[in-house]
Amino acid sequence: MNVMQKVAEGLTREELIARAEKLAPKLAERSAACEAQRKAPVETVQDFVDLGLLRICQPRRYGGYELGYDVLCEVSQTLARGCGSQAWVHMVLADNPLKLSAFSLEAQDEIWGANSAAKLCVAVAAVGKARRAPGGIVWNAVHGFSSGVDHADWVICGGHIYEDGKEPLGCFAVMKTSEVEIIDDWHSMGLAGSGSKSFRVKDVFVPEHRVLLKKDYDAGTSPGTLFYTSAVSKLPRGGVSAVSYTAVCVGVAEGFLENYLAFTGPRKSRGTPVADGVGVQIGVGLASVEIEAASRLYLGAVRETMQTLERGEDVSKLMGVQGKRNAAFACQLATNAVQKLFNVAGGRALYTDSVLQRQFRDCFGAAAHHSVVWDGAAAEYGKYVLGLHR
Repeated sequence: MNVMQKVAEGLTREELIARAEKLAPKLAERSAACEAQRKAPVETVQDFVDLGLLRICQPRRYGGYELGYDVLCEVSQTLARGCGSQAWVHMVLADNPLKLSAFSLEAQDEIWGANSAAKLCVAVAAVGKARRAPGGIVWNAVHGFSSGVDHADWVICGGHIYEDGKEPLGCFAVMKTSEVEIIDDWHSMGLAGSGSKSFRVKDVFVPEHRVLLKKDYDAGTSPGTLFYTSAVSKLPRGGVSAVSYTAVCVGVAEGFLENYLAFTGPRKSRGTPVADGVGVQIGVGLASVEIEAASRLYLGAVRETMQTLERGEDVSKLMGVQGKRNAAFACQLATNAVQKLFNVAGGRALYTDSVLQRQFRDCFGAAAHHSVVWDGAAAEYGKYVLGLHR
């Protein structure tokens, strides 16, 4: 049985993680080239497609597996041990089928019916401006931070529909990547190879069936949400779903620890084995437990959420803010561990050909996403449990 036959049948969590583990060393080999070209290598994205790693949450109706969001996170975390930028692209390309599955079946049939492996990027910040037109809307905007857009067949944009005398109506729209102009502006110190570029949309017509109202999406009454019955299709966005960014952050930290140990074990400083230092040994012990705690903390939150959904129960507001809190704090643990180890890795870790400096930057880059910024997540949780906004 070849790979594509197996993909068509569907893969288990264990099979997907095994494939990610086998692929991670290849991502590590490509990491320098990925950073230099500021986007994921074409062969990496093709590996994601061929190995079925982008179908984790896709509806079975279109050849997906409808597995839990925790599985998506575990796969991205595993890939991130090899390269944070390429894992970030995996994470967004594997997550975005969930966004398309909220749209009308007509939109899904148009896209996945023609190509069930179609890749989608998003730019959900509501900067798009649309006006009504016969049969749909006309869209204009410059959207930013669309990771992996170079590889996408379609893009999902956030914005508003403006009509005279009415309040702007929040919405999302899907359009072909060939209809937008990609702006080569991704020059960053962290996740430099994620290709999180901007793109310009100018007078693009979007038919009505490829428009989703934000109020329906937020309320869980969007067409796809009502059609599908899988647990992952009911996952609320904006709360515990922030764990996907944490998955990459933690995976990079795990890869950093592995490389630090390989680098430090034989290292000598002025003739003395560095590993003999008790401070170094304690530092490794502390960093390793922080990284392990980070993994258990965020995965515990998303698994609890998936179990709740699998029982057919609603995810409470408390579970949402708690999950986001855990995701953000897990990033704090991961970056703290990486910072401590990098500080004692010596001058050679600063060289631009050192994998440690790249993973250091990528770990902090992942933790910089607004969804996992600690102060915001902590305050949101604190406000809720203090009864300030329920």
